[in-house]
Amino acid sequence: MNEDWEERTTAAWAGFDDYEEERAADFRVVIDALVAELPADSPLGPFEQACAWDSTGHSDKAVPLYREALARGLSGYKGRRAKIQLASSLRNIGQADEGVKLLTPELVGPSDELDDAVRACLALCLADLGREREGLALVIGALAPHLPRYQRSMANYARLLVEPGESAG
Repeated sequence: MNEDWEERTTAAWAGFDDYEEERAADFRVVIDALVAELPADSPLGPFEQACAWDSTGHSDKAVPLYREALARGLSGYKGRRAKIQLASSLRNIGQADEGVKLLTPELVGPSDELDDAVRACLALCLADLGREREGLALVIGALAPHLPRYQRSMANYARLLVEPGESAG
């Protein structure tokens, strides 16, 4: 994999919206061709293919590919993306509990621009499991720092959703 490959992959994804739903398979062919250029054991191959299946409405086909990418050692930013997207796909196929197990450790991991996506996806998984208050607490907690005012109050309200009995002050 080199910078040229990354640029061509980024360009392919930038053109994703140009593919109508009935041409989803054509988009996956583009991604498969890029993946064919990678070493056979590269974690990027199954990751990109999982993203393509997922983005074209096939969470069931994406799940094993995300798992393969992670098993091959996909890490860093793309590894975190894979975990978020895998959790979302698991939720879509009725396995939200696995999504919760996958994303919960991400709450205490290194922080980056994907933090809010982790919380949003985790909140959806929790809601599917009947744990809406926990999910809402995550979403309010993620939103609070972005508000022009009320950050402290909203952060406290989020905490109180899962720690009832205290005053929000």
